[in-house]
Amino acid sequence: MALHFELVTPARLVRSEDVHMVIVPGTEGEFGVLEGHAPFMSTVRDGAIKVYKTENGQPEEILVQGGFAEVGANGLTVLAEKVAD
Repeated sequence: MALHFELVTPARLVRSEDVHMVIVPGTEGEFGVLEGHAPFMSTVRDGAIKVYKTENGQPEEILVQGGFAEVGANGLTVLAEKVAD
């Protein structure tokens, strides 16, 4: 099963895709999200979101600055203040 992941900034939708796992730099520490994760909200600190497209794949890192993360019935949504180009 896949986790639906969306990365959004105030200006645009950066990413919307199904992935295996995402690790988010939360302000209280990093946390990983897989399909079926319990509902959860967290603030996001400056750092790298690690996106694993497959179970044994190498992560893709996306640098973000601040924001919020929400895990819900539709997957994981990260609203970042800024995403590095």
